[in-house]
Amino acid sequence: MRAARQAPLSFAAMRQPITDELRRFILTSVPSVPYLEAMLLLRGEPQAAWDTPVLARRLYVPPARAAELLQQLAEAGFITPVMQGWHWQPPAEAAQRVDELAAAYSDNLLGVTKLIHSREDRRARQFADAFRLRKDGRGTED
Repeated sequence: MRAARQAPLSFAAMRQPITDELRRFILTSVPSVPYLEAMLLLRGEPQAAWDTPVLARRLYVPPARAAELLQQLAEAGFITPVMQGWHWQPPAEAAQRVDELAAAYSDNLLGVTKLIHSREDRRARQFADAFRLRKDGRGTED
């Protein structure tokens, strides 16, 4: 008797889908992949005092970009200032959502990054559309 051949499992088959709630969180709260990476770094070491030079080195970004990321995270309420820098200290509900995001990113890196980039692409399209000339008579000559 011949053994039945089983198709090898693909990585795509093992990935968990991104829930609607997490999709909404990503689209409304995660402006870029470096922002996500910064969130996950700070989340991973919540007692560490994060400052611009340390974050810049860990993310391989210029210090100005690291400072911008820290400012964005502070404005979003994910981090709080301490004497030596910043600590990860989001509200409980946000922390839970970031935990879900960390798991999804670990399991489905491509899906999460595509979703973040789709947000960035949409903003770029909206910006470009704002400069398109309309044929409705406003601001153009016929």
